[in-house]
Amino acid sequence: MYKLAPSMLSADFSRLGEQFKILEDNGVEWLHIDVMDGQFVPPISFGMPVITSIRKCTKMFFDVHLMVDEPGRYAEDLKKCGADMVTVHAEACKHLDRTLQAIHDQGMQAGVVLNPATPLNVIDYVMDRLDMVLLMSVNPGYGGQSYIPAVTQKIRDLRKKLDDAGYPNIPIEVDGGVNAKTVDEVLDAGAEILVAGSAVFKDDIAANVQFFHDKFAARA
Repeated sequence: MYKLAPSMLSADFSRLGEQFKILEDNGVEWLHIDVMDGQFVPPISFGMPVITSIRKCTKMFFDVHLMVDEPGRYAEDLKKCGADMVTVHAEACKHLDRTLQAIHDQGMQAGVVLNPATPLNVIDYVMDRLDMVLLMSVNPGYGGQSYIPAVTQKIRDLRKKLDDAGYPNIPIEVDGGVNAKTVDEVLDAGAEILVAGSAVFKDDIAANVQFFHDKFAARA
């Protein structure tokens, strides 16, 4: 199950409806939405009103990535906004298990995000609550960063960890520096869902999407 999840943060906010239609017309099913609070990460991005607004103009699966402190507080609000999946940083949760349960209680899928230097054993006791694991391949907060090469082995290690624990169906998402130069490396390591920002929204969106879909088709 390979998926492209274009990062809305790199879209042209004056043309969101138009650009979302291009994505959908070219077979994109997921939209990656970064919510930042200025505390867990330095920038502030956007919040619930924006998500509510864009929900009206697209049927894409909303993959909401919370870069906020104590993200469990927002589970109910995100459900009302139309989120389909919520991923939370293990580092931002006082009680990770409780946060994942709060998301599931709202009928949404839940995932854990691990920063580049965060060890994989953080998820050892919550695997049964996971619908996805997101590995950051840059430090969170800013777009346009270069892929951190050490994450490639981390992807391999995570895939083996999940498989060995009896969770082969939990997909791995990778976010940060995924582009034409790094896509094969990331896919070879075991990632199935790719977050891409400028690699999708810069220049010809349709052609960029087709590039990724061709990569996926070659591995089907």
